[in-house]
Amino acid sequence: MKPVVQAERTGCGIAAVAAIAGVSYARAKAVAASSGISAHDRSLWSETEPVQRLLSRFGLHAAPAPTPFRSWADLPDCALLAIKWHREAYRPCWHWVVFVRDGGREYVLDSNASLRRHVRVDFGRMQPRWFLPVARHSSVAMHSPAGQRSR
Repeated sequence: MKPVVQAERTGCGIAAVAAIAGVSYARAKAVAASSGISAHDRSLWSETEPVQRLLSRFGLHAAPAPTPFRSWADLPDCALLAIKWHREAYRPCWHWVVFVRDGGREYVLDSNASLRRHVRVDFGRMQPRWFLPVARHSSVAMHSPAGQRSR
């Protein structure tokens, strides 16, 4: 999987989906726009539904609710991670990144345009709050704890 750099300061969700889908930021942004999703809409980085909807447009499926992060070893082979979690005006916000386990390697794709390297392995510096497992087919079992809200 290759990193996609966000073209807008608030486009991390679009870039994360683009990386997983294997398309450009421009393509993912166009598909997002046709689905009523915009990088400038706060729900893109304060709710999970917009990225779940965008993933589905590319034939991908995320778990219906977030799973609390416990350890890097517990993550599935592909997951959207919420890092830099904070509150703005009483609303939870985060930065979307993609965790990948492939061919014995583990890394995070971070779309932040200010980074020199978008493939990260500095796991100790990132502090994920929760994650959404992502699969190509809905038949793949994706666990999430009961009672978790999609945020």
